[in-house]
Amino acid sequence: MAPKAIQQDPSEGHLGVGPLIPPLTESQRPLRQQVFELVRAAGLIPRVQVAKDLGVSPASVTTITSELIEAGLIEEVAARRDGDAGRGRPAVALGVRAEAHRVAGMKLSDREHTAVIVDFAGNLIADDVIPRRPGPMSVNDILDAIESLLDRVCQKAGMPRSDLSAVGIGVPGFVDCADGIVLWSSVLADRAVPLAQAAGNRLGLPVSIDNDANLVALAELWFGAGRSLSDFAVVTIEHGVGMGFVMNHRIYRGAQRLGMELGHTKVQLDGALCRCGQRGCLEAYIADYALAREATTALNWGHKESQPINVLLESLYDHAKAGNVTAKSIFRRAGRYLAVGLSNVINLFDPALIILSGERMRYDYLYAAETLAEMDNLVINTGRQRPPIEIHAWGDLLWAHGAAALALSAVSEAILAPQSREIAAQ
Repeated sequence: MAPKAIQQDPSEGHLGVGPLIPPLTESQRPLRQQVFELVRAAGLIPRVQVAKDLGVSPASVTTITSELIEAGLIEEVAARRDGDAGRGRPAVALGVRAEAHRVAGMKLSDREHTAVIVDFAGNLIADDVIPRRPGPMSVNDILDAIESLLDRVCQKAGMPRSDLSAVGIGVPGFVDCADGIVLWSSVLADRAVPLAQAAGNRLGLPVSIDNDANLVALAELWFGAGRSLSDFAVVTIEHGVGMGFVMNHRIYRGAQRLGMELGHTKVQLDGALCRCGQRGCLEAYIADYALAREATTALNWGHKESQPINVLLESLYDHAKAGNVTAKSIFRRAGRYLAVGLSNVINLFDPALIILSGERMRYDYLYAAETLAEMDNLVINTGRQRPPIEIHAWGDLLWAHGAAALALSAVSEAILAPQSREIAAQ
């Protein structure tokens, strides 16, 4: 179908100009929510500083913080001033009431499932990991795994499941976080699975889900290098290739919440087969299964096909470090494709920082000097310095922390949302 042409006659009048921005959108959050988020981000902060940072009157801040204290979301904490030497009345700061809520975050992956429990202030209470059998799982099997892992981590935390306020879950693949539907994932045998609802029914708790790369970006935004940045990108390289992008301090997902699929951008027409079913995807050249496939063919390792991928990759890496030309060329080729992907991210988004994250970051051939130099050659020459690149070889616990942050956001926004609706209705 040909694109439909839409025209507006400027002479008609009364149509208005400029973007039509709905009131109380995410960028125009209610003052009550802004105050809470500022206290949460600061850890401890005096009321006068809250008023100064938000540019509102101290009286407004006093009223709102009193409401938040009464709701049990924040509390007053005594903090002595520097130089007081124990004399006089201590200063009072505001902080999140840590025991108000506890949430769980999980990462479901091709190799293992990881979970954490954190309090309302984001402090880690307990964590746990369970291995999983290879291959896609049925919905019932993955729900069994979710329930088993949650019960295990709750036992380690010394609390019943019912004490949790929410659960966040990250999965690889195409995830509509708003509707809670996994359209496709390497860990699920079925497509279009309403996993959030199914898991919520099984656990008896509110469940939020998202793409796992988005949750790594959320973890960096909440706990890591992205806390002070308004715009940055996280590229994950593990069983697949993912990307999370933070724009104006918020995760950007696209119009249908399915964007930022860097691993499925095409780098070779009619190229290598990707696990998504298409050909020529970036992931099909640099993900772990792509490296293993290349090694099996180029090094005649057909006898090693039955080995776990992580064992095969360790062997490939050892051969490369020992000087094996073919093994080095496999990593070199993957690094060149990674350079193409990263240069496209820079040319499209111009982020303040790119974070490379995931277990594959242990294989430094992927981001060797030659790879970064090639990326520099592919980036548009503007005369300005390209964004810095940091390597964060975190384990799966970081991904689970991102899922916990998703749950924390859901809990706090559910509490503050009624106030938003009241303001919108006035």
